[in-house]
Amino acid sequence: MKPLYLALAAGLALSGMTALATPAAAQSVLKIGLQDDPDTLDPVSNWSFVGRHVLQSLCDKIVDIDTEGKIIPMLATSWEWNADSTALTLKLRNDVVFHDGTKMDAAAIKYNLDRELTMKISRRKAEISAVSSVDVVDPYTVKINLKEPSVPLLAALSDRAGMIISPKAGEALGEKFTDAPVCSGPYKFVERVTQDRIVLAKFDKYYNADQYHFDQLVYRGMPDSNVRLLNLRSGQLDLIERLAATDVEAVKADKALAVAPVVGLGYYGITFDITGEGADLDAGKKAAIREAFSLAIDRDAINNVVFEGQFTTGNQPFPPASPYYDKNFPVPARNLDAAKKKMAEAGVKSVDLELLVPTDAERQQVAQLIQAMVAEIGIKVSIKPTELMTLLDIARQGKFESHLVGWSGRVDPDLNITPMLACGAAGNDAHYCNKDLDTILTKARAIGDMAARKVEYSKAIAILLKDLPLVYLYHSQWIFAHNSNITGLKPAPDGIIRLTGVSRKK
Repeated sequence: MKPLYLALAAGLALSGMTALATPAAAQSVLKIGLQDDPDTLDPVSNWSFVGRHVLQSLCDKIVDIDTEGKIIPMLATSWEWNADSTALTLKLRNDVVFHDGTKMDAAAIKYNLDRELTMKISRRKAEISAVSSVDVVDPYTVKINLKEPSVPLLAALSDRAGMIISPKAGEALGEKFTDAPVCSGPYKFVERVTQDRIVLAKFDKYYNADQYHFDQLVYRGMPDSNVRLLNLRSGQLDLIERLAATDVEAVKADKALAVAPVVGLGYYGITFDITGEGADLDAGKKAAIREAFSLAIDRDAINNVVFEGQFTTGNQPFPPASPYYDKNFPVPARNLDAAKKKMAEAGVKSVDLELLVPTDAERQQVAQLIQAMVAEIGIKVSIKPTELMTLLDIARQGKFESHLVGWSGRVDPDLNITPMLACGAAGNDAHYCNKDLDTILTKARAIGDMAARKVEYSKAIAILLKDLPLVYLYHSQWIFAHNSNITGLKPAPDGIIRLTGVSRKK
C-alpha cells in the first residue's frame, strides 16, 4: 500500500488556467508576470521577493551583483575599507539625478542610511546594524563608520539597504513614500493598481538610459504559475518569473518561448512562531516536536513530485554550491520511528498546527504533501491559503503558528541568517532569540578569511538545527521564461530581473 502522501502526490492537479485580459501592447512595453503582488515599494520597508523585481528597475543601489554573484559598482564607482575594516569610504557617480530632478550625492546616501537605521517601519536595521554614523566627506564621497568590522555590509548594500531614494520625496511623503516612490533608477513610477498592475516609465535622464530599451514596464502579480504561463503563451506577458519546474521541458520545446534558469542562493522552509502569540502551542514551545516534524518529511519526494527533481533538498541556510555549506549536516532521510520517539519525548501523541501558505500552486502542493507526511506521526496540519502580503503582515505581528515562505538568498552568508533569526531582527517572524547564536554571528561578521568564517557559520548551523525555529526544506532554481523575441536576459543568482541590455527583436 502506498503511503498517503504518495497517493496524494499522484492526484495533485493544477488549476486556474484563465488568461488575464490586457490591452494590446506596443513594442515599447515589456509586460512581466510576477508570482505575487508586491508589498511596499519603499526600500526601507519592502520584504517581498517580488517587490525587489520592481525596485531593481525603480531604485539604483550603491552597488549591485553580476551574473556570477560578484559585487560590482552602481551608484558607487569605487570603495575602500580602512586598515581595521571599521570604515567604508565610497566614491560616487556625479551624473545621477532622482526622478524629481534633484541630485544624487553623498548627502543623499547619508540621508538614506540614517533613514534605514531610525525609521519605525524599517526592515533594514539588522542588515546595517554595524553602522554607527555616516559622514559626508565631499559632495561625491561618503564615509560609513562602523561599531565593529562587518564583512557583510557591502553585500547588504547590493540589495534594498543600498537602494537610494530622493531625500526630498522621502521627507515629503514619510511612511507614504510607497504610494509615489521617487528614486534614480532607469524607470520611474507611474501608477499602481493593487492586485492588478504596477506601471513604470523610462527615465530619460538616467545616466545609462541607452542600455534600457523599453519605454514602459508593466508588472502583474499572478500566483498561479499556470496562469502566468498561459498569459505568456498568449502574448499577454513577455517575461515571467518562477516558471513551474514541471513546465520546463514543454517550454523548451516551444520555439516561440525560451527558458533562462539560474541556481539560487536561498532556501524555502517552514518557520514556527517560537515566542510570539502563536507560540502558546506545543509546536512553538517544544523543539522536540519541531524535530519530529522535520524527521517526518520526505524532502526527496517533495522535490521529485512538485519540482521534477530540479531543485535541491536542504536542511541549512546555504545551498550545496555555497562555500559555507557544511556537509557534516546532511539532509535527514525520512524516519518515522525517530519522529515518533521525538513526539514521545515531547510528551504528546498528537498536535494541531495551522500552516499559512501563499496561494501559488507549487507551495500549496508542497504544503499538502507535508500535511500528509506529518499526519502519520500525529501532527495534524491545517493549511490556510493566504495572499502573500497578508501572510507577511500576520507574521510580522506574531499572530501565526507556522508558515511556508522562502528566502531568496544573498551573496554573503550572514544575510541568509541574521535578518530572519537574530534576536530582534525585523524579519524574525519566529520571534526566536538565542544569544549564543547572536554572539557567533557577530564574530563571523568581523572575519575576512573564508575558512575561519565557515567555522563560525557551522556553529550557527548546529544551533539552528537543535532549536529548529525554521525547518529548511529545499533550495530552488530561479526559472524564467520569456517570448523568444526577447533577447539579452542574463539572470543573476539572486533571482532578480535586471533589464540592462534586454530588448525585443524586430
